[in-house]
Amino acid sequence: MERITNHPAVLAVEKELRAKGFEPGVVVLPESAPTAQAAADQLGCAVGAIANSLIFEADGAPLLVLTSGAHRVDTARVAAALGVASLGRASKEFVYEHTGQRIGGVAPVGHPKPVRTLIDGTLRVYPQVWAAAGHAHTVFAITFDELVRVTGGAVVAVN
Repeated sequence: MERITNHPAVLAVEKELRAKGFEPGVVVLPESAPTAQAAADQLGCAVGAIANSLIFEADGAPLLVLTSGAHRVDTARVAAALGVASLGRASKEFVYEHTGQRIGGVAPVGHPKPVRTLIDGTLRVYPQVWAAAGHAHTVFAITFDELVRVTGGAVVAVN
């Protein structure tokens, strides 16, 4: 557990959140949570309360979509709304290059450079949502309004 909480990606997430006035309270899960369902099962919450961090490649640039674990992103709808010609799931190499984090643990913040972020508006129905904290074994709880504030993300319909 000590190794996980001292992981460079987790420390980067905590540092950025604290710099933005939010104390993350990182929780270490007993098992990795590569999916929203796996995280929800371990946390005992609704899968919809998991803020899935999905990185897409939008005309060659990274795009982070924070979506409810209960939804799939409609890439055609998002591409049309953004006015991009192509929007597709990013490779694991692309994700790591732009976030410094591995798929399954990508957090909403803590990236080497800011990543354009969209947030699924349906997350607002949950009093708190859970997001990855930079490692597949780590998460933190946050309110919808705080998630919007700390990420600077645009709230949109993504499904």
